[in-house]
Amino acid sequence: MKALSLKGFQIKPEDDFLDSRKAILVNSDVSLELAAPRKSLKDYYYKNADCDEVIFVHKGTGKLRTILGNIPFEYGDYLVIPRGMIYQMEFDTEENRLFIVESKHPIYTPKRYRNWFGQLLEHSPFCERDLHGPSDLETHDELGDFEIRVKKQDMMHVYLYASHPFDVVGWDGYNFPYKFSIHDFEPITGRVHQPPPVHQTFETGAFVICSFCPRLYDYHPKSIPAPYNHSNIDSDEVLYYVDGEFMSRKNVEPGLISLHPAGIPHGPHPGTMEKSIGEKETLELAVMVDTFKPLMVTKAALDIEAPGYYKSWLE
Repeated sequence: MKALSLKGFQIKPEDDFLDSRKAILVNSDVSLELAAPRKSLKDYYYKNADCDEVIFVHKGTGKLRTILGNIPFEYGDYLVIPRGMIYQMEFDTEENRLFIVESKHPIYTPKRYRNWFGQLLEHSPFCERDLHGPSDLETHDELGDFEIRVKKQDMMHVYLYASHPFDVVGWDGYNFPYKFSIHDFEPITGRVHQPPPVHQTFETGAFVICSFCPRLYDYHPKSIPAPYNHSNIDSDEVLYYVDGEFMSRKNVEPGLISLHPAGIPHGPHPGTMEKSIGEKETLELAVMVDTFKPLMVTKAALDIEAPGYYKSWLE
């Protein structure tokens, strides 16, 4: 058990959307994946019957086509897709990078930011206006052979529908895909360093997802903006670095992933704490996933490991 650093952009691009998805860190609750698909999903439709999905768009633009309508996406968007939703990913170019969270548990907004009616409260770092559901409902009244690939019990099953899966004229209810842009997250700041839960964006009973966004540093005259050294006793901590400068880490690049297992102390790299004193703001952008069960490292992850990361706290 040791801290790991993975060079996410070393995952090689592949044409097919499903083939491009590489699981890197997994447990019985969640699978964290990297993907670099070149081609739009055109020859078949996909349904994940096992998991809710959160697809973070690091590179690329396009359209999420679903049975309930379309959602345009771009850099920085979280696409939240409930299990059982038939969809296709349509990309504008071949340059695409995705960070994907597959959850065996339903994905919710944080309960401490909701009232008992389910509405997001005024102190929440985002609100309902920032959540964008499907629009441009496609209705295809067509007969033929339409291939649907269904993931169930971690196996892929192929079905042929006799009618187009988007043969829908309307829908009702509150189980639908939506997008939320990380750029719309309004960071919570304070006079002293705020703990990571203030960055929470989504939650389940088994893990949370947080957004680290550009923000002002602590404004107490004696504050030290860099985070304090700590041990996560209850969770493994995964950080997916998106863009910007990180005051607590050295040699950070876009697509880099760090894993800090529960119980292993970690904190700012040597010199970064002192360097942070007097700084006024950070322009960092990152996605964090904290899992309550330990994560297992896949071979795909070991193939992109940056060796010696656990020694990077030595002067």
